[in-house]
Amino acid sequence: MKVAVLAGGSSPEAEVSRSSAAEVAKALTTRHDALLIELDADVTAGLNAFQPDVVFPVLHGPPGEDGTVQGYLEILGLPYVGSGVHASAVGMDKGVAKDLFRRVELPVCADLVIDADCAPEPAAQRIRAVLGERVVIKPTCQGSALGVTLVANGGDLCAPLEAALSLGGDVLVEPYILGCEVTVGVFHPEGSAATSFPPIEIRTPDGTWYDYQHRYTPGYSEHLIPARLPEATLAELRRIALDAHDVLGCVDLSRADFIVTDNDEISLLEVNTLPGMTPTSLYPEGATASGMSFDALVDALVRSAMRRGPR
Repeated sequence: MKVAVLAGGSSPEAEVSRSSAAEVAKALTTRHDALLIELDADVTAGLNAFQPDVVFPVLHGPPGEDGTVQGYLEILGLPYVGSGVHASAVGMDKGVAKDLFRRVELPVCADLVIDADCAPEPAAQRIRAVLGERVVIKPTCQGSALGVTLVANGGDLCAPLEAALSLGGDVLVEPYILGCEVTVGVFHPEGSAATSFPPIEIRTPDGTWYDYQHRYTPGYSEHLIPARLPEATLAELRRIALDAHDVLGCVDLSRADFIVTDNDEISLLEVNTLPGMTPTSLYPEGATASGMSFDALVDALVRSAMRRGPR
């Protein structure tokens, strides 16, 4: 099978995308004719020249993860790995996704959305009035913890707001919750029921958190599989991940991120519709823990897209 692996683009996460895509292309070449294609002005020419059977968009952040590229591939009539336009767009917008999760009573924390054109000082005053001083500030439509600031002990909110707003779009503000970070991957090939991988607990050194550096630097974080939580909590995390995948309308793959407190209270943070595939990424680790090698995983994903066909 000829598989075009899309990489890069204009997103701040472009380098992460290229790292993920290189791993995917390398794994695919054991069974397929795979070609890395950069998401740039020449992407259409590259796809037309290669004539792929399937496209694997290994892209992070807009425009590759927010439905834009998915719509482009549908116009071209090319089968592709991953969720469609609607699920990608909604999953990329953390605020909108949380509204959907609330409708089906999935456990999400309180939040406040700050409009992109709002000045930092009045926004900071509103945050303090609604959520208090200890908050997490993040762009609504970015990934890899870019632009995210944990204001764990209160203090200045204007600088973190400016940092998040500088990446474009609205900003999501949530209360700071002390707990362990856990992630659950979902595997959902065409024609089969969705299944969840074992929950993974993420640990970083004291005084740090799972930011961009700790996500992508080998040795900067520890991933414990399964997470050190009661069996009932682990089962509930897997159920919520499957429900979140379903309510967004995801296919093929997704990864749900959580905070779990010492009292085993669960907060669903977000769902990644195109989880990372770098050497330090969590989704492939979950697959491996389920008995599926990385080569088998990416092969199953492209075969799923081929069965589904153009959308």
